[in-house]
Amino acid sequence: MLYVLNYLAPLYSQDEMDSTPMVSSLLNKLANYTNITQGVIEHEKAESEDGIQRVTINGPQMGTFIGVFLPCMQNILGVILFLRLTWIVGSAGIMEALAIVFMCCSCTMLTAISMSAIATNGVVPAGGSYYMISRALGPEFGGAVGLCFYLGTTFAGSMYILGTMEIFLTYIMPNAVVFKAETGEPNGMQNNMRIYGTCCLAIMALVVFVGVKYVNKLALVFLSCVMLSIMAIYAGVIQSAIKPPDSQVCLLGNRTLQNSKFDKCLKTEVINNVTTPTKLWTLFCEGDLGNATCNEYFTQNNLTVIQAVPGLLSGVISDNMWAHYGHDKTIVEKEGKSSEQTSDNTGDISYYVLNDITTFFTLLVGIYFPSVTGIMAGSNRSGDLRDPQSFFVSGLQKCLYGESVRGTLVVATLAWPSSWVIVIGSFFSCCGAGLQSLTGAPRILQAIARDGIMPFLQVFGHSRSNGEPTWALLLTAVICEIGILIGSLDNVAPILSMFFLMCYLFVNLACAVQTLLRTPNWRPRFKFYHWSLSFLGMSLSLSLMFVSSWYYALVVILISGCIYKYIEYRGAEKEWGDGIRGLSLNAAQYALIKLEEAPPHTKNWRPQLLVLLKLDSNLGVKHPRLLSFNSQLKAGKGLTIVCSVLEGTYMAREAEAKLSEKNIKAAMAMEKTKGFCHVVVSSNQRDGFSHLIQSAGLGGMKHNAVLMAWPANWKQAESSLSWKNFIETVRETTAVHQALLVAKNIDTFPTNQDRLAEGTIDVWWIVHDGGLLMLLPFLLRQHKVWRRCKMRIFTVAQMDDNSIQMKKDLQMFLYHLRLDAKVEVVEMNAGDISAFTYEKTLVMEQRSQMLKQMQLSKTEREREAQLIHDRNTKSHATLNDKAMATSDRVHMTWTKEKLISERNRLREANMTVRDIFNMKPDQTNVRRMHTAVKLNEVVVNKSQGAQLVLLNMPGPPKNKGGDENYMEFLEVLTEGLDRVLLVRGSGREVITIYS
Repeated sequence: MLYVLNYLAPLYSQDEMDSTPMVSSLLNKLANYTNITQGVIEHEKAESEDGIQRVTINGPQMGTFIGVFLPCMQNILGVILFLRLTWIVGSAGIMEALAIVFMCCSCTMLTAISMSAIATNGVVPAGGSYYMISRALGPEFGGAVGLCFYLGTTFAGSMYILGTMEIFLTYIMPNAVVFKAETGEPNGMQNNMRIYGTCCLAIMALVVFVGVKYVNKLALVFLSCVMLSIMAIYAGVIQSAIKPPDSQVCLLGNRTLQNSKFDKCLKTEVINNVTTPTKLWTLFCEGDLGNATCNEYFTQNNLTVIQAVPGLLSGVISDNMWAHYGHDKTIVEKEGKSSEQTSDNTGDISYYVLNDITTFFTLLVGIYFPSVTGIMAGSNRSGDLRDPQSFFVSGLQKCLYGESVRGTLVVATLAWPSSWVIVIGSFFSCCGAGLQSLTGAPRILQAIARDGIMPFLQVFGHSRSNGEPTWALLLTAVICEIGILIGSLDNVAPILSMFFLMCYLFVNLACAVQTLLRTPNWRPRFKFYHWSLSFLGMSLSLSLMFVSSWYYALVVILISGCIYKYIEYRGAEKEWGDGIRGLSLNAAQYALIKLEEAPPHTKNWRPQLLVLLKLDSNLGVKHPRLLSFNSQLKAGKGLTIVCSVLEGTYMAREAEAKLSEKNIKAAMAMEKTKGFCHVVVSSNQRDGFSHLIQSAGLGGMKHNAVLMAWPANWKQAESSLSWKNFIETVRETTAVHQALLVAKNIDTFPTNQDRLAEGTIDVWWIVHDGGLLMLLPFLLRQHKVWRRCKMRIFTVAQMDDNSIQMKKDLQMFLYHLRLDAKVEVVEMNAGDISAFTYEKTLVMEQRSQMLKQMQLSKTEREREAQLIHDRNTKSHATLNDKAMATSDRVHMTWTKEKLISERNRLREANMTVRDIFNMKPDQTNVRRMHTAVKLNEVVVNKSQGAQLVLLNMPGPPKNKGGDENYMEFLEVLTEGLDRVLLVRGSGREVITIYS
């Protein structure tokens, strides 16, 4: 490597090699890449700081079977399969149950295809599904869906623990209950599950806290028991076809009785030739056999014994083909069997088998769906896999191949050789699935916290030395306890179904977006995917959400939306090259191309502003109120480009340009200005602003108006560049047909925090500018700062105008424009030119002439110094070269035009101070000054107390010799007013009376 560096040194500098690594170094880093959790790496570094490696800690490096297949199978072959599938089939019937299984498995299969494509499109570190979604759809979507997925996985742990306790308390140790339902406790079973579930959660959390490797060791044992149970079910199906089991069901009429209440399905029995009542008889009758009082239904109907598992050849399939839904607390009755109905309904129904919940199709979909969410269990532990890209695909395919067993009719007493095989297998299955959920959920939360997209979750990103997320596990246990306190598996299952369906939806959306965008980085190794399959999976997920429970679906969508907005406003800014950003770029490109086709209609016109900022000596924004006024005028709508110019060359002022841009962005954020920022470096400010006015924006998304501040203290400034640049900007905006807004006394304008309690916005409509003067106050009043201000419009009438008719016409015009404003017509007399006007004009011209004299004197001194330098030059050839190089200063070739200009220059140079003070003002300037003074008197008289005054801005003179006089006219026109906005239209209509 050293030889290579020495060999390439003449071609590539050392700085370039430091900033861009050699190919061999890059390949070495990729080869040594590890996705071990950060805690393990930090621990290894700490152990080896003193040079002695005490303990080598390796993060868990699992393969396809242990890392993906095992956790997926434990979640798929879990609590729903053993405890609820038979009930779902019995309630919904075979056809609707198959429809439920088909919809749920189709949704999962399509999601597995999309997940395989995303997982093989690059390295997948810890975080699994959250990492895939966040990197494909951005931090906002990823954080919202990731947090919902975390909650779903956590509630899945609650469901599996509740299932474990249901099996334990119902089938294994029913005598271990603390609260008994018969003793008057209506929620006795739920209270038992809460107590035992809390204890089980503590034990499982302790196992997960010790380490994930112990969970994996237990998982293999648990899965073995589950597979034995599945084999026992298949064996029982074959055996029942040959010899049905001895299990029986006792019916009274067509009502199903609880077998636990009695031992024989008989009313009476003969013992030693004596008719004796059975235990079943004592449940419905009181007194001796001869004079007993019995329930009328019991007396009128006979008892019937039927096989609980009649076998496949008994016609049970046709009998259970269609649904048998029931209401809560109603007796389960066998259809097709007659019974004698009685009027006595006061008997105790606790001896019958009752529906413990009102069943319907959509409810069963929500309860069944958690059984197909197992594909996410492997993705949650992506940080513990050796090669997540390849292991995801093979592991998911194996799991989904085994889901066909869910369509089999499974009966609790079907197992061969013993029913205990299923009991033990289902118990261990639920235990293993609960451990997998408690293992995966903290890792999802840890990945979200470490990304830093939600600041309040930072504490959960820490882990122990072996990489176990301790704090995340603690929070997971607390949330899981909330699910356990619900105490009902049927109530918890729909909740986690919503969270998982939301995750499935966005996994499919991520794959579809990436496929349609065709970004260069989208190169998954898994090739069997298509955007249409992803959209189908997304549509199916959304449909299942509302089919299962529309109100749960709305709640989960609302939660996701709140998290999305929180991350958008409070979260850290992340750039992950996500699909949403790519989608935005494509949409922006399409929109820009469409905008180029035709100019915007008048109805769609709004000010798209180019804000010209000046920077102070510290490269800070000189007038931040200009940004405030922009945000008040725009209210976040339309285009805003904030720019500034630095003098010099970019190579010399690169760092200052970046600092200036950073300061402007900070000021924009403080003033809540939404838009773009751009700082250019130019040889002078005039050229820089000229380039920005001409080229800012892109395609059809260009600015149509320029906002700038009035050059304050331009009279006292040593240099005339400020006001000359200002006038050139006015001329240039007029030439490119853009509107111009000039804010005078900008530092007195209100901030975004101010609220103007009352006052007016006065519009002085002197010249029709396309309606911009009327549109601007309307836009300002949309902002809360100006909302309480009233709008007044003044127009000026000459003596020969009909003021009354003008007012009526203007009111009608405003009515058609849908603008609420008070109209006033002001009459101005021509009058005689006052001595004040004459004197003000004279002072203006004298000042202008003195400045020219001073400028000429300075130029003469420069020319004289240049000539002396040329005379002292030794070589005649050098003298000729310098004369050519400074041709703008010394003209060696005389023309007629140059001779005339030189005479005028000498004449002006020879003008003395006495001549300046004896000069007479130009009559044109006198008339302009007279108009400005008279108009200013009227404006001040009417609008001195207004919150803002908008005035038509006169155009600059064509002759640049009168530029300074033009500035003086504008100064006189706005004298005595606090806040003034000079407006110069672009020449096109911007407001219309038509809809």
